[in-house]
Amino acid sequence: MTAPEDTGRRFHAYTIRHLDDLLKRAPLSEEQRLRTRAVASVLPFRTNAYVVDELIDWDRPFDDPMFKLVFPQEDMLPAEDVDHIAGLLQADASKQEVTAAANQVRFKLNPHPAGQLQLNIPKDGEEPIPGLQHKYRETVLFFPQQGQTCHAYCTYCFRWAQFVGIADLKMANNDVDQLAGYVREHPEVSSVLLTGGDPMIMGEPVLRRYIEPLLSMDHVESIRIGSKALAYWPQRFVSDPDAEDTLRLFEQVVDSGRNLAFMAHFSHSKELDSDIVREAVRRIRSTGAVIRTQAPLIRTINDDADEWAGMWRTQHQLGMIPYYMFVERDTGPRDYFSVPLARAWGIFRDAFSQVSGLCRTVRGPSMSATPGKVAVDGVVQIGDEKVFALRMLQARDPDIVGIPFYAKFDENAVWVDDLKPAFADRFPFE
Repeated sequence: MTAPEDTGRRFHAYTIRHLDDLLKRAPLSEEQRLRTRAVASVLPFRTNAYVVDELIDWDRPFDDPMFKLVFPQEDMLPAEDVDHIAGLLQADASKQEVTAAANQVRFKLNPHPAGQLQLNIPKDGEEPIPGLQHKYRETVLFFPQQGQTCHAYCTYCFRWAQFVGIADLKMANNDVDQLAGYVREHPEVSSVLLTGGDPMIMGEPVLRRYIEPLLSMDHVESIRIGSKALAYWPQRFVSDPDAEDTLRLFEQVVDSGRNLAFMAHFSHSKELDSDIVREAVRRIRSTGAVIRTQAPLIRTINDDADEWAGMWRTQHQLGMIPYYMFVERDTGPRDYFSVPLARAWGIFRDAFSQVSGLCRTVRGPSMSATPGKVAVDGVVQIGDEKVFALRMLQARDPDIVGIPFYAKFDENAVWVDDLKPAFADRFPFE
């Protein structure tokens, strides 16, 4: 296969400093650009030249899902909050004033859902271990300090609080010995997930520092890397200076007898179209790594059964394994993006029915909630009552994994907290 033409591109990030100039590519008025900048003062903005030049249709940006996926929209936040911050920007208020106003809005957006800071962080003696989460018995999540940014930010990102510069909201750790020591002392841990941000923002030498110590532990069966790099910067595996070294590291993990699972985030089929993405996928798979795909269901971006079925078929064709359809989490601009659970299940069912059995490895729609991953298995009629059929795909309490249970049907419910138990006084996790 010849190298894609895009391989000469070098990474160039765009941040909020570049936002107004980038928005001039779209037919926005000066007032609309101001209000978009106001939203970007609250929700982090970062993209790059590949996304801007290759993935967005600037002739029809307001109908383009990739534009809404990356560029803040003025109605992602309450109008009164946007009015206030836009007024400050227009009056050339100090950076401190704008930041203070933005932080007031941020803390109303549930910056750390599902008990991430309160329930998931283990302790070393009496001291919490920063940048490490142990929610499920078999799996440890680690947030390497150097990986707490991305090649581009998604406007729906449930980890947006990592990127806004508030130290108390950030999860990160650069102590390799602390990671290795914790995993070594917990033989029940069979899988370690490097997450962020995006670990693939790190260079190979730094990535190796975190991975290599895990390869000496017999109880570690798999290493996972959660990443959006295949969609937002596939050059990372093709033409970046350390692309080959990174692939050799992947081979080393596989040769050690462990499963290397590359957890790729694809939110829309447009992210799968380019030749360089397909070459990057081929290269990763050639190391023996397995690529599993996942994304949340996002209103206005991918809330369409045909879109999901097409993504799953393309992913399967390229040798990737469809893994999860998530429900948009209860954080950030959820009112803009959320899809009611009944509709989410309908989209999943209709997409699922369009693909072969080899694509039906995918699970969902799944809510990553405080008690665990709650899947909506269907809307059913039992006797005289219409109910949601639910199941724990993963849980803090492993004894309730896989056990079906029911919730009263509510056409407006968008999250497990909106539901009430059916045929019982409480849910299994209560």
